[in-house]
Amino acid sequence: MQHDLASMTGFAHAEGEAGGCLWMWELRSVNARGLDLRFRLPPGLDTLEPALREAAGRRLRRGAVNATLSLKREAGATVFADPAALAQVMALAREIAERLPNCPPPRAELLLALPGVLRHGDAGESGIDAAMLPLLQAGFLAALDRLALARAAEGARLGMVLHALLGEIALHRAAAGLAAADQPAAQRARMLEAVSALLGGPVALPEERIAQEVALLAARSDVREELDRLDSHLAAAHALLAEAVGIGRRFDFLVQEFNREANTLCSKSASPALTEAGLRLKASIEQLREQVQNIE
Repeated sequence: MQHDLASMTGFAHAEGEAGGCLWMWELRSVNARGLDLRFRLPPGLDTLEPALREAAGRRLRRGAVNATLSLKREAGATVFADPAALAQVMALAREIAERLPNCPPPRAELLLALPGVLRHGDAGESGIDAAMLPLLQAGFLAALDRLALARAAEGARLGMVLHALLGEIALHRAAAGLAAADQPAAQRARMLEAVSALLGGPVALPEERIAQEVALLAARSDVREELDRLDSHLAAAHALLAEAVGIGRRFDFLVQEFNREANTLCSKSASPALTEAGLRLKASIEQLREQVQNIE
């Protein structure tokens, strides 16, 4: 079964009209360690949030998701002030005016703009007919479907980028393998040069002694294990991309292992060619890390 890679980045919206009210959902998703759902709902509609949160949790694994519901009454809708809410706001305004006598009294339009003061038609406390609640919930589900599609489309693009970066890493690993083969000769030349500089001129050393010293240096700078582990990490990365679903955290940990091997390889380098290959490895791995942060 083919699985699709999903990004944590996406945007979607859904809108509609019912009961003289225009509504619109906007869903925005960005990177996060886990699933962080944040809802911005009009006053009185907080009762919708538990069901919406549960639905989002079934569709999404990770990401910081902001869900905003906007409502707008059509022209001609009946509007009146809620007596209890208005009385409470006016009492609070008078109390503030007594404490701050030099401040001008608040204007009526500012008081009426406060949440809960104005109501529409015969709707309840939220200003929304109860019959609209299922429509608003269905609208959220439609926006959620579109967000999942947007994240999947971004995931497909991301998958191509990741495959290309893994190809670069494989090329740099191969170059490092070729450069590592020249390390013993480079270490031998460096050792003889250091001895000559120390003693002030060319010195004839027994070949057996030279071989022993070079063998010790070669053992300390042997990068075969690092190269083998890089091969293993490349295979694991391709396996994760094939798995696709819910791989973000594991891929992030794997990139840390990539970076550890590249750092060790550079620290063991005894030749400019191997150092250059190691630095190119590190650069490609850093690009890989940046892209992996987007995976769900």
